[in-house]
Amino acid sequence: MRPIEVADRLGRWSSGRGPLYLLLASRLRQLIDDGELPPGVLLPPDRVLAAALAVGRTTVVAAYDLLRAEGRITRRQGSGTRVAGVPREEQVEDAPVDPIFLGSLEARDDDVLLAICAAPGDPPPQLAEAFAKIAPELADVDNDIGYYPYGHPSLRQALADRYTARGVLTRPEQLMVTNGGQQALSLLAHALVSPGDQVIVEAPTYPGALEVFREEGAVLRGLPVGLDGLEAAVRERRPAVAYVIPTYHNPTGSVLSALARQRLASAGVPVIEDEVPADLAFPGEPVVTPMAAYGDAVISIGSLSKSIWGGLRIGWVRAAPPLINRLARLRAVHDLGGNVPTQLAAVHLLPLLDAPDLHNTLKARHDHLHSQLTAALPDWHIPPVKGGQCLWVRLPYGDANSFAQTALRHGLAVLPGTGLDITGASNTYLRLHFRAHPKDLTEAVHRLTTAWHTYNPPPIPTHPRPAIAI
Repeated sequence: MRPIEVADRLGRWSSGRGPLYLLLASRLRQLIDDGELPPGVLLPPDRVLAAALAVGRTTVVAAYDLLRAEGRITRRQGSGTRVAGVPREEQVEDAPVDPIFLGSLEARDDDVLLAICAAPGDPPPQLAEAFAKIAPELADVDNDIGYYPYGHPSLRQALADRYTARGVLTRPEQLMVTNGGQQALSLLAHALVSPGDQVIVEAPTYPGALEVFREEGAVLRGLPVGLDGLEAAVRERRPAVAYVIPTYHNPTGSVLSALARQRLASAGVPVIEDEVPADLAFPGEPVVTPMAAYGDAVISIGSLSKSIWGGLRIGWVRAAPPLINRLARLRAVHDLGGNVPTQLAAVHLLPLLDAPDLHNTLKARHDHLHSQLTAALPDWHIPPVKGGQCLWVRLPYGDANSFAQTALRHGLAVLPGTGLDITGASNTYLRLHFRAHPKDLTEAVHRLTTAWHTYNPPPIPTHPRPAIAI
Protein backbone atom coordinates (compact mmCIF):
# COMPACT_ATOMS: atom_id res chain seq x y z
CA MET A 1 0.00 0.00 0.00
CA ARG A 2 1.44 3.35 -1.01
CA PRO A 3 1.75 6.02 1.71
CA ILE A 4 -0.71 8.37 0.02
CA GLU A 5 -3.38 5.65 0.13
CA VAL A 6 -2.99 5.32 3.90
CA ALA A 7 -3.08 9.10 4.28
CA ASP A 8 -6.28 9.31 2.26
CA ARG A 9 -7.93 6.67 4.43
CA LEU A 10 -6.97 8.52 7.60
CA GLY A 11 -9.20 11.45 6.67
CA ARG A 12 -9.30 14.31 9.19
CA TRP A 13 -7.48 12.28 11.80
CA SER A 14 -5.85 15.31 13.48
CA SER A 15 -9.03 17.37 13.99
CA GLY A 16 -9.61 16.32 17.59
CA ARG A 17 -7.99 17.43 20.84
CA GLY A 18 -4.96 15.77 22.36
CA PRO A 19 -1.45 14.70 21.31
CA LEU A 20 -1.07 14.00 17.59
CA TYR A 21 0.35 10.51 18.14
CA LEU A 22 -2.77 9.49 20.12
CA LEU A 23 -5.04 10.91 17.44
CA LEU A 24 -3.10 9.09 14.72
CA ALA A 25 -3.10 5.82 16.67
CA SER A 26 -6.83 6.17 17.32
CA ARG A 27 -7.65 6.56 13.63
CA LEU A 28 -5.35 3.70 12.58
CA ARG A 29 -6.90 1.54 15.29
CA GLN A 30 -10.35 2.26 13.89
CA LEU A 31 -9.27 1.35 10.37
CA ILE A 32 -7.76 -1.91 11.62
CA ASP A 33 -10.76 -2.83 13.78
CA ASP A 34 -13.20 -2.05 10.93
CA GLY A 35 -11.23 -4.23 8.53
CA GLU A 36 -10.25 -1.39 6.20
CA LEU A 37 -6.61 -2.25 6.96
CA PRO A 38 -6.76 -6.07 6.97
CA PRO A 39 -4.16 -8.35 8.60
CA GLY A 40 -0.95 -8.65 6.62
CA VAL A 41 -1.14 -5.20 4.99
CA LEU A 42 2.26 -3.46 4.89
CA LEU A 43 2.11 0.00 6.43
CA PRO A 44 4.38 2.81 5.28
CA PRO A 45 7.75 3.32 7.01
CA ASP A 46 7.90 5.95 9.74
CA ARG A 47 9.60 8.64 7.68
CA VAL A 48 7.46 8.07 4.60
CA LEU A 49 4.14 8.30 6.47
CA ALA A 50 5.39 11.29 8.47
CA ALA A 51 6.22 13.12 5.23
CA ALA A 52 2.84 12.26 3.72
CA LEU A 53 1.04 13.57 6.81
CA ALA A 54 3.32 16.59 7.33
CA VAL A 55 4.15 15.60 10.91
CA GLY A 56 7.34 14.75 12.74
CA ARG A 57 8.68 11.22 12.53
CA THR A 58 8.37 10.85 16.30
CA THR A 59 4.58 11.22 15.98
CA VAL A 60 4.37 8.21 13.67
CA VAL A 61 6.85 6.19 15.74
CA ALA A 62 4.87 6.82 18.94
CA ALA A 63 1.58 5.88 17.22
CA TYR A 64 3.08 2.70 15.81
CA ASP A 65 4.58 1.80 19.18
CA LEU A 66 1.19 2.18 20.87
CA LEU A 67 -0.53 -0.04 18.29
CA ARG A 68 2.25 -2.60 18.56
CA ALA A 69 1.81 -2.73 22.34
CA GLU A 70 -1.89 -3.41 21.74
CA GLY A 71 -1.06 -6.23 19.34
CA ARG A 72 -2.65 -4.56 16.33
CA ILE A 73 0.57 -4.25 14.31
CA THR A 74 3.92 -6.01 14.15
CA ARG A 75 7.28 -4.33 13.50
CA ARG A 76 10.30 -6.37 12.45
CA GLN A 77 13.64 -5.32 11.08
CA GLY A 78 13.70 -6.11 7.39
CA SER A 79 9.99 -6.95 7.22
CA GLY A 80 8.58 -3.52 7.93
CA THR A 81 5.39 -2.64 9.77
CA ARG A 82 2.39 -4.87 9.12
CA VAL A 83 -1.19 -5.04 10.36
CA ALA A 84 -1.71 -7.92 12.78
CA GLY A 85 -5.47 -7.43 13.17
CA VAL A 86 -7.71 -7.08 16.22
CA PRO A 87 -6.24 -8.70 19.37
CA ARG A 88 -8.01 -11.98 20.10
CA GLU A 89 -9.42 -10.86 23.44
CA GLU A 90 -11.05 -7.90 21.72
CA GLN A 91 -12.67 -9.86 18.89
CA VAL A 92 -16.19 -9.41 20.19
CA GLU A 93 -19.26 -7.72 18.86
CA ASP A 94 -19.62 -3.99 19.31
CA ALA A 95 -21.13 -4.05 22.77
CA PRO A 96 -20.21 -2.57 26.15
CA VAL A 97 -17.88 -4.78 28.13
CA ASP A 98 -19.09 -3.86 31.58
CA PRO A 99 -21.40 -6.37 33.33
CA ILE A 100 -23.78 -3.56 34.19
CA PHE A 101 -24.64 -3.34 30.48
CA LEU A 102 -24.23 -6.97 29.52
CA GLY A 103 -26.87 -7.94 32.07
CA SER A 104 -29.38 -5.87 30.12
CA LEU A 105 -28.32 -7.13 26.69
CA GLU A 106 -28.16 -10.85 27.30
CA ALA A 107 -31.16 -13.14 27.53
CA ARG A 108 -32.39 -13.40 31.09
CA ASP A 109 -32.03 -16.60 33.08
CA ASP A 110 -34.99 -16.90 35.42
CA ASP A 111 -32.87 -18.96 37.81
CA VAL A 112 -30.34 -16.14 38.30
CA LEU A 113 -31.06 -13.22 40.62
CA LEU A 114 -29.57 -9.98 39.31
CA ALA A 115 -27.86 -7.76 41.88
CA ILE A 116 -26.10 -5.65 39.25
CA CYS A 117 -28.35 -2.97 37.77
CA ALA A 118 -29.86 -0.84 40.54
CA ALA A 119 -33.21 0.54 39.43
CA PRO A 120 -36.80 0.19 40.65
CA GLY A 121 -38.37 -2.84 39.03
CA ASP A 122 -42.03 -1.86 39.37
CA PRO A 123 -43.62 1.25 37.86
CA PRO A 124 -45.55 3.13 40.54
CA PRO A 125 -49.33 3.54 40.10
CA GLN A 126 -48.76 7.27 39.56
CA LEU A 127 -47.09 6.47 36.24
CA ALA A 128 -50.30 5.18 34.66
CA GLU A 129 -52.18 8.07 36.26
CA ALA A 130 -49.78 10.57 34.71
CA PHE A 131 -50.34 9.16 31.23
CA ALA A 132 -54.08 9.36 31.79
CA LYS A 133 -53.76 13.03 32.74
CA ILE A 134 -51.96 13.95 29.53
CA ALA A 135 -54.58 12.44 27.20
CA PRO A 136 -56.45 15.77 26.86
CA GLU A 137 -53.15 17.56 26.18
CA LEU A 138 -52.36 15.17 23.33
CA ALA A 139 -55.85 15.53 21.94
CA ASP A 140 -55.34 19.29 21.70
CA VAL A 141 -52.03 19.07 19.82
CA ASP A 142 -52.30 20.80 16.45
CA ASN A 143 -49.72 21.60 13.78
CA ASP A 144 -46.85 20.14 15.83
CA ILE A 145 -44.71 17.29 14.46
CA GLY A 146 -43.29 16.62 17.92
CA TYR A 147 -39.57 16.99 17.22
CA TYR A 148 -37.94 18.58 20.26
CA PRO A 149 -34.15 17.99 20.33
CA TYR A 150 -33.94 20.20 23.43
CA GLY A 151 -36.91 18.49 25.08
CA HIS A 152 -40.53 19.51 25.40
CA PRO A 153 -40.86 23.10 26.69
CA SER A 154 -43.21 22.14 29.53
CA LEU A 155 -40.72 19.64 30.99
CA ARG A 156 -37.79 22.01 30.55
CA GLN A 157 -39.73 24.64 32.48
CA ALA A 158 -40.68 22.17 35.22
CA LEU A 159 -37.05 21.08 35.62
CA ALA A 160 -35.89 24.69 35.70
CA ASP A 161 -38.42 25.43 38.44
CA ARG A 162 -37.21 22.44 40.44
CA TYR A 163 -33.55 23.51 40.23
CA THR A 164 -34.49 27.05 41.23
CA ALA A 165 -36.42 25.75 44.24
CA ARG A 166 -33.30 23.78 45.27
CA GLY A 167 -31.15 26.90 45.29
CA VAL A 168 -29.83 26.90 41.72
CA LEU A 169 -31.39 29.71 39.67
CA THR A 170 -32.12 28.07 36.31
CA ARG A 171 -33.79 29.09 33.04
CA PRO A 172 -35.35 26.58 30.60
CA GLU A 173 -32.68 27.36 28.01
CA GLN A 174 -30.12 25.88 30.41
CA LEU A 175 -31.76 22.46 30.17
CA MET A 176 -31.93 19.67 27.61
CA VAL A 177 -34.11 16.59 28.13
CA THR A 178 -32.51 13.27 27.15
CA ASN A 179 -33.53 9.63 26.93
CA GLY A 180 -32.20 8.80 30.37
CA GLY A 181 -29.12 9.82 32.31
CA GLN A 182 -26.86 7.54 30.28
CA GLN A 183 -27.64 9.42 27.07
CA ALA A 184 -26.99 12.69 28.87
CA LEU A 185 -23.56 11.45 29.94
CA SER A 186 -22.79 10.06 26.49
CA LEU A 187 -23.63 13.36 24.78
CA LEU A 188 -21.45 15.29 27.21
CA ALA A 189 -18.51 12.93 26.75
CA HIS A 190 -18.82 13.23 22.97
CA ALA A 191 -18.96 17.01 23.17
CA LEU A 192 -16.19 17.57 25.72
CA VAL A 193 -13.70 14.70 25.29
CA SER A 194 -11.39 13.89 22.39
CA PRO A 195 -9.02 10.91 22.05
CA GLY A 196 -6.09 11.29 24.41
CA ASP A 197 -7.81 13.80 26.70
CA GLN A 198 -7.40 13.35 30.43
CA VAL A 199 -10.63 12.73 32.35
CA ILE A 200 -10.59 12.73 36.15
CA VAL A 201 -12.96 10.29 37.86
CA GLU A 202 -13.52 9.04 41.35
CA ALA A 203 -12.16 5.62 42.28
CA PRO A 204 -14.54 3.84 42.59
CA THR A 205 -17.36 5.33 40.54
CA TYR A 206 -20.37 4.51 38.37
CA PRO A 207 -19.08 1.98 35.78
CA GLY A 208 -21.35 3.31 33.04
CA ALA A 209 -19.43 6.58 33.13
CA LEU A 210 -16.12 4.78 32.68
CA GLU A 211 -17.47 3.04 29.58
CA VAL A 212 -18.68 6.34 28.12
CA PHE A 213 -15.30 8.04 28.54
CA ARG A 214 -13.39 5.03 27.23
CA GLU A 215 -15.59 5.07 24.15
CA GLU A 216 -14.28 8.58 23.41
CA GLY A 217 -10.66 7.46 23.80
CA ALA A 218 -10.10 9.28 27.09
CA VAL A 219 -7.14 8.68 29.38
CA LEU A 220 -8.70 8.14 32.81
CA ARG A 221 -7.13 9.22 36.05
CA GLY A 222 -8.60 8.09 39.35
CA LEU A 223 -8.76 10.18 42.51
CA PRO A 224 -10.35 9.26 45.85
CA VAL A 225 -14.11 9.58 46.27
CA GLY A 226 -14.87 13.30 46.41
CA LEU A 227 -11.98 14.06 43.99
CA ASP A 228 -9.61 15.12 46.74
CA GLY A 229 -6.55 16.53 44.97
CA LEU A 230 -8.44 17.77 41.91
CA GLU A 231 -6.81 21.22 41.98
CA ALA A 232 -3.31 19.72 41.77
CA ALA A 233 -4.42 17.32 39.04
CA VAL A 234 -5.79 20.24 37.01
CA ARG A 235 -2.48 22.08 37.27
CA GLU A 236 -0.40 19.03 36.37
CA ARG A 237 -2.54 17.26 33.78
CA ARG A 238 -4.87 19.91 32.29
CA PRO A 239 -7.80 17.49 32.05
CA ALA A 240 -10.70 18.09 29.68
CA VAL A 241 -13.32 17.32 32.33
CA ALA A 242 -13.86 15.84 35.78
CA TYR A 243 -16.74 13.56 36.75
CA VAL A 244 -18.14 13.33 40.28
CA ILE A 245 -21.18 11.90 42.08
CA PRO A 246 -21.44 14.24 45.08
CA THR A 247 -24.75 13.12 46.63
CA TYR A 248 -25.28 9.48 47.69
CA HIS A 249 -22.28 8.45 45.69
CA ASN A 250 -22.50 5.33 43.57
CA PRO A 251 -21.29 2.96 45.02
CA THR A 252 -20.19 4.17 48.48
CA GLY A 253 -23.24 6.31 49.40
CA SER A 254 -21.11 9.24 50.61
CA VAL A 255 -22.26 12.88 50.47
CA LEU A 256 -19.89 15.78 49.88
CA SER A 257 -19.98 18.78 52.20
CA ALA A 258 -20.85 22.26 50.98
CA LEU A 259 -17.19 23.26 51.35
CA ALA A 260 -16.03 20.33 49.21
CA ARG A 261 -18.63 21.19 46.55
CA GLN A 262 -17.45 24.77 46.44
CA ARG A 263 -13.84 23.62 46.12
CA LEU A 264 -14.61 21.34 43.18
CA ALA A 265 -16.74 23.95 41.43
CA SER A 266 -13.82 26.38 41.43
CA ALA A 267 -11.07 23.92 40.46
CA GLY A 268 -10.65 25.41 36.99
CA VAL A 269 -12.03 22.52 34.91
CA PRO A 270 -15.54 21.63 33.69
CA VAL A 271 -17.08 19.30 36.28
CA ILE A 272 -19.89 16.89 35.41
CA GLU A 273 -22.05 16.57 38.52
CA ASP A 274 -24.00 13.30 38.33
CA GLU A 275 -27.16 13.96 40.32
CA VAL A 276 -28.96 10.78 39.37
CA PRO A 277 -28.80 9.40 42.97
CA ALA A 278 -29.42 12.82 44.58
CA ASP A 279 -33.18 12.23 44.98
CA LEU A 280 -32.66 8.94 46.83
CA ALA A 281 -32.33 10.32 50.36
CA PHE A 282 -33.66 8.38 53.33
CA PRO A 283 -36.39 10.04 55.47
CA GLY A 284 -35.12 12.85 57.66
CA GLU A 285 -31.90 13.46 55.76
CA PRO A 286 -31.20 17.13 54.99
CA VAL A 287 -31.77 18.47 51.49
CA VAL A 288 -28.41 19.00 49.81
CA THR A 289 -27.74 21.98 47.55
CA PRO A 290 -26.52 20.89 44.10
CA MET A 291 -22.91 21.63 43.22
CA ALA A 292 -24.13 23.80 40.32
CA ALA A 293 -25.02 26.46 42.89
CA TYR A 294 -21.31 27.06 43.51
CA GLY A 295 -19.98 27.71 40.01
CA ASP A 296 -20.79 28.10 36.33
CA ALA A 297 -18.25 25.41 35.36
CA VAL A 298 -20.50 22.71 36.83
CA ILE A 299 -22.59 20.65 34.40
CA SER A 300 -25.40 18.69 36.06
CA ILE A 301 -27.12 15.55 34.84
CA GLY A 302 -30.19 13.89 36.32
CA SER A 303 -32.72 11.15 35.63
CA LEU A 304 -36.07 9.73 36.69
CA SER A 305 -35.04 6.17 35.88
CA LYS A 306 -33.37 5.43 39.23
CA SER A 307 -36.02 7.14 41.33
CA ILE A 308 -39.35 6.32 39.67
CA TRP A 309 -38.87 3.41 37.24
CA GLY A 310 -36.07 2.04 35.06
CA GLY A 311 -38.31 2.01 32.00
CA LEU A 312 -39.06 5.73 32.31
CA ARG A 313 -36.29 6.96 30.03
CA ILE A 314 -36.21 10.60 31.09
CA GLY A 315 -32.91 12.33 31.85
CA TRP A 316 -31.54 15.81 31.48
CA VAL A 317 -28.49 18.05 31.32
CA ARG A 318 -28.27 21.42 33.05
CA ALA A 319 -25.49 23.63 31.67
CA ALA A 320 -24.76 27.01 30.11
CA PRO A 321 -26.93 27.70 27.02
CA PRO A 322 -24.01 27.51 24.53
CA LEU A 323 -23.21 23.96 25.66
CA ILE A 324 -26.90 23.01 25.63
CA ASN A 325 -27.11 24.27 22.03
CA ARG A 326 -24.07 22.19 21.08
CA LEU A 327 -25.51 19.07 22.73
CA ALA A 328 -28.81 19.53 20.92
CA ARG A 329 -27.01 19.71 17.57
CA LEU A 330 -25.11 16.52 18.37
CA ARG A 331 -28.24 14.79 19.55
CA ALA A 332 -30.27 15.80 16.48
CA VAL A 333 -27.91 13.86 14.20
CA HIS A 334 -28.97 10.58 15.82
CA ASP A 335 -32.19 11.40 17.64
CA LEU A 336 -34.57 14.22 16.64
CA GLY A 337 -36.09 14.25 20.10
CA GLY A 338 -37.44 12.11 22.88
CA ASN A 339 -40.90 10.64 23.31
CA VAL A 340 -43.28 13.59 23.76
CA PRO A 341 -46.06 11.75 25.69
CA THR A 342 -43.48 10.44 28.16
CA GLN A 343 -42.07 13.94 28.65
CA LEU A 344 -45.55 15.35 29.24
CA ALA A 345 -46.19 12.60 31.79
CA ALA A 346 -42.84 13.34 33.45
CA VAL A 347 -44.06 16.85 34.31
CA HIS A 348 -46.71 15.23 36.53
CA LEU A 349 -44.20 12.73 37.97
CA LEU A 350 -41.55 15.19 39.16
CA PRO A 351 -43.37 15.78 42.49
CA LEU A 352 -42.88 12.08 43.30
CA LEU A 353 -39.20 12.83 43.87
CA ASP A 354 -40.17 14.62 47.09
CA ALA A 355 -42.97 12.26 48.12
CA PRO A 356 -42.40 10.20 51.30
CA ASP A 357 -43.23 6.85 49.67
CA LEU A 358 -40.02 6.75 47.65
CA HIS A 359 -37.77 7.59 50.59
CA ASN A 360 -39.55 5.31 53.07
CA THR A 361 -39.30 2.36 50.69
CA LEU A 362 -35.60 2.97 50.10
CA LYS A 363 -34.86 3.08 53.82
CA ALA A 364 -36.90 -0.05 54.56
CA ARG A 365 -35.16 -2.08 51.86
CA HIS A 366 -31.73 -0.80 52.87
CA ASP A 367 -32.37 -1.82 56.47
CA HIS A 368 -33.69 -5.21 55.39
CA LEU A 369 -30.65 -6.05 53.28
CA HIS A 370 -28.14 -4.60 55.75
CA SER A 371 -29.54 -6.49 58.75
CA GLN A 372 -29.67 -9.80 56.91
CA LEU A 373 -26.16 -9.43 55.51
CA THR A 374 -24.60 -8.51 58.85
CA ALA A 375 -26.33 -11.45 60.53
CA ALA A 376 -25.41 -14.00 57.85
CA LEU A 377 -21.90 -12.74 57.06
CA PRO A 378 -20.51 -11.13 60.23
CA ASP A 379 -16.93 -11.13 58.92
CA TRP A 380 -17.82 -8.87 56.00
CA HIS A 381 -17.42 -5.10 56.25
CA ILE A 382 -20.88 -3.70 55.43
CA PRO A 383 -21.20 0.01 56.32
CA PRO A 384 -24.76 1.38 56.25
CA VAL A 385 -25.63 4.42 54.12
CA LYS A 386 -28.09 7.33 54.43
CA GLY A 387 -29.35 7.33 50.87
CA GLY A 388 -28.75 6.04 47.38
CA GLN A 389 -29.31 2.47 46.28
CA CYS A 390 -26.14 0.47 46.98
CA LEU A 391 -24.06 -1.07 49.72
CA TRP A 392 -20.29 -1.08 49.18
CA VAL A 393 -19.20 -4.34 50.79
CA ARG A 394 -15.62 -5.45 51.49
CA LEU A 395 -14.74 -9.13 51.60
CA PRO A 396 -12.48 -10.31 54.45
CA TYR A 397 -10.26 -12.26 52.05
CA GLY A 398 -10.01 -13.34 48.43
CA ASP A 399 -10.95 -11.06 45.57
CA ALA A 400 -14.34 -9.90 44.37
CA ASN A 401 -13.88 -10.92 40.75
CA SER A 402 -13.35 -14.61 41.53
CA PHE A 403 -16.05 -14.57 44.19
CA ALA A 404 -18.53 -13.06 41.69
CA GLN A 405 -17.95 -16.15 39.55
CA THR A 406 -18.66 -18.37 42.54
CA ALA A 407 -21.83 -16.41 43.30
CA LEU A 408 -22.98 -16.77 39.70
CA ARG A 409 -22.67 -20.55 39.98
CA HIS A 410 -25.05 -20.27 42.93
CA GLY A 411 -27.60 -18.26 40.96
CA LEU A 412 -26.66 -14.70 41.93
CA ALA A 413 -25.11 -12.09 39.64
CA VAL A 414 -23.18 -9.43 41.59
CA LEU A 415 -20.94 -6.57 40.51
CA PRO A 416 -17.28 -6.84 41.63
CA GLY A 417 -15.46 -3.64 42.49
CA THR A 418 -12.78 -4.14 39.84
CA GLY A 419 -15.18 -2.81 37.21
CA LEU A 420 -15.80 0.39 39.16
CA ASP A 421 -12.26 1.42 40.05
CA ILE A 422 -9.62 2.23 37.43
CA THR A 423 -6.87 2.25 40.06
CA GLY A 424 -7.42 -1.42 40.91
CA ALA A 425 -7.80 -0.60 44.61
CA SER A 426 -11.34 -2.04 44.96
CA ASN A 427 -10.57 -5.65 44.11
CA THR A 428 -11.97 -6.86 47.46
CA TYR A 429 -15.28 -4.99 47.15
CA LEU A 430 -18.76 -5.86 45.88
CA ARG A 431 -21.54 -3.46 44.96
CA LEU A 432 -24.90 -4.78 46.19
CA HIS A 433 -28.10 -2.83 45.53
CA PHE A 434 -31.21 -2.84 47.73
CA ARG A 435 -33.85 -1.82 45.16
CA ALA A 436 -35.38 -5.31 44.89
CA HIS A 437 -38.39 -6.64 46.78
CA PRO A 438 -37.63 -7.80 50.35
CA LYS A 439 -38.28 -11.46 49.44
CA ASP A 440 -35.75 -11.20 46.60
CA LEU A 441 -33.24 -9.49 48.89
CA THR A 442 -33.67 -12.33 51.38
CA GLU A 443 -33.10 -14.92 48.67
CA ALA A 444 -30.06 -12.99 47.43
CA VAL A 445 -28.51 -13.05 50.91
CA HIS A 446 -29.18 -16.80 51.13
CA ARG A 447 -27.43 -17.44 47.81
CA LEU A 448 -24.62 -15.06 48.69
CA THR A 449 -24.03 -16.84 52.00
CA THR A 450 -24.06 -20.27 50.37
CA ALA A 451 -21.58 -19.08 47.75
CA TRP A 452 -19.28 -17.62 50.40
CA HIS A 453 -19.19 -20.85 52.39
CA THR A 454 -18.04 -22.72 49.27
CA TYR A 455 -15.64 -20.04 48.06
CA ASN A 456 -12.00 -20.97 47.64
CA PRO A 457 -10.01 -17.94 46.52
CA PRO A 458 -7.43 -18.59 43.81
CA PRO A 459 -3.75 -18.27 44.79
CA ILE A 460 -3.44 -15.35 42.37
CA PRO A 461 -6.28 -12.79 42.40
CA THR A 462 -8.28 -12.74 39.16
CA HIS A 463 -8.69 -9.36 37.62
CA PRO A 464 -9.90 -8.17 34.24
CA ARG A 465 -7.44 -6.37 31.98
CA PRO A 466 -6.61 -3.06 33.75
CA ALA A 467 -7.99 0.19 32.43
CA ILE A 468 -5.72 3.01 31.27
CA ALA A 469 -4.87 4.95 34.42
CA ILE A 470 -2.12 7.28 35.54
